[in-house]
Amino acid sequence: MNTQAATAGLGLLAATTWGGSDFAGGCGARRAPAILIVGSGHFSSFLCLLAYCVFTHRTPATPHDLLCAGLGGFVGSLGLMVFYRALAMGAMGLTAALTGLLTALLPVGYSMVREGVPPVITLAGLALGLGAIWLISHTPAGMGLSTPPRALLLGSLAGCCFGTQLILFKMAAGSGQVWTMTTARGAGSAAMLLVILLRPPKGPWKGFWGPGLLAGFLDTAGNFFYLSAAQLGRMDVAAVVSSLYPAGTILLAALVLKERPTRKQLMGMGLALGAVLLLSV
Repeated sequence: MNTQAATAGLGLLAATTWGGSDFAGGCGARRAPAILIVGSGHFSSFLCLLAYCVFTHRTPATPHDLLCAGLGGFVGSLGLMVFYRALAMGAMGLTAALTGLLTALLPVGYSMVREGVPPVITLAGLALGLGAIWLISHTPAGMGLSTPPRALLLGSLAGCCFGTQLILFKMAAGSGQVWTMTTARGAGSAAMLLVILLRPPKGPWKGFWGPGLLAGFLDTAGNFFYLSAAQLGRMDVAAVVSSLYPAGTILLAALVLKERPTRKQLMGMGLALGAVLLLSV
């Protein structure tokens, strides 16, 4: 298997596990505050990673990699909180699509500046992938809700945070992946704790550990797959394929909850398949 195909394959594994994480967290958020689910997942995965690093005497990453990973974890967690706030302000479809598109666009632009413009077939795959992200993420507005400009602004900010996180993870993908991920999780846990202390969630503080642990495990696995993809090949390929994770969430919702995807989402999944094939060449 060539390097680009391996990069696309690892990105697809990242998208699959991230999609499963969002599904587990979304199901749990029906019974408990979402911030507690995400926070418990971050904290528990951080403790597990830290214990593994200490007891197995893992070789530490370089200070540069640890700094980039810590910043990435912190920025990504803050972006998640901004994203939740944006979704709560009105119809979610346009906000989620804009966030997903910016999440992929920033790494694509950064990669083209640092690594050069890829071949035409790769460019075609990236374009298909960006279109797929938009269609898959853009769910129809419901209940007559509109999308206020502030929600779009916050959604854009969240997308910039997520895209910056992917760039920083690429910059931290040089050595010591386990310590790198441990640092990112520790910084993310600190960001979550700060948000919880400043704005304690309303609702019952129970029933969040189970879905939080599952979501945290899957999210951590997805981060490892993305780090491996970004280390192996071009970041734009890794970022675009990994950003197709909403498709995994939608498919799980269809299989488990019997929620039928929309026609646009099915079209997006078709484009996603074409994008992965082109990016594997």
